[in-house]
Amino acid sequence: MAQRILVVDDDRTVSDVICRYLEHAGYAVGHVGDGGAALDAVRRDLPDLVVLDLMLPTLSGLEVCRALRTEPAGVPIVMLTARGDEADRVLGLELGADDYLTKPFSPRELVLRVGSVLRRAGAGPVPAASQELRDGGLEVLTGPRLARLDGAELTLTLREFDLLAHLMRHPARAFTRAELLEQVWGWTFGDQSTVTVHVRRLREKIEKDPAEPRRIVTVWGVGYRYERADG
Repeated sequence: MAQRILVVDDDRTVSDVICRYLEHAGYAVGHVGDGGAALDAVRRDLPDLVVLDLMLPTLSGLEVCRALRTEPAGVPIVMLTARGDEADRVLGLELGADDYLTKPFSPRELVLRVGSVLRRAGAGPVPAASQELRDGGLEVLTGPRLARLDGAELTLTLREFDLLAHLMRHPARAFTRAELLEQVWGWTFGDQSTVTVHVRRLREKIEKDPAEPRRIVTVWGVGYRYERADG
């Protein structure tokens, strides 16, 4: 069965191009043109991924993203933003979007990004190797994509989970933001503030005091390093 993509964009010309490229790539594609209809469609049809424009009537893309992240389905989200909307883009990532593209963009790149997010979401083939990463009360199981802190399950986005697992696999190693962008996101280019936003969100979820992080520490002039809490 084809994976289902919901395209949410009120620009009919743009959405027609997006839908055509996604359908050509083998996806089953639906389309709505406003935020309220997007929430209804997600709840009714449970798509595998949402391509979400930020500028929408009824409810903005940011409001849709916020609402979807309060629901248990956890549908992956690829945002579409205008070139100058950096603040909205960062806020969208903070709200839990999994990836973004800046308009104007290549439809081929969008198809590649959609495929990448779906693979990370487990909609593609499941890797044979599964890891159990443990550090004190923090536990990450890569097979079922499950993370717990002191026994309580953590609510992580796809990228947050992948970033945490990557850092835990390489304790005491300093990574630049560019390295993390390539090794976790698979991007050889892009806005490195994406990494900063995801590190901040992870700290809020796994650190006792996010302002004084003990696990994901900043290496000034370089980037970030994971320090094991259990020594």
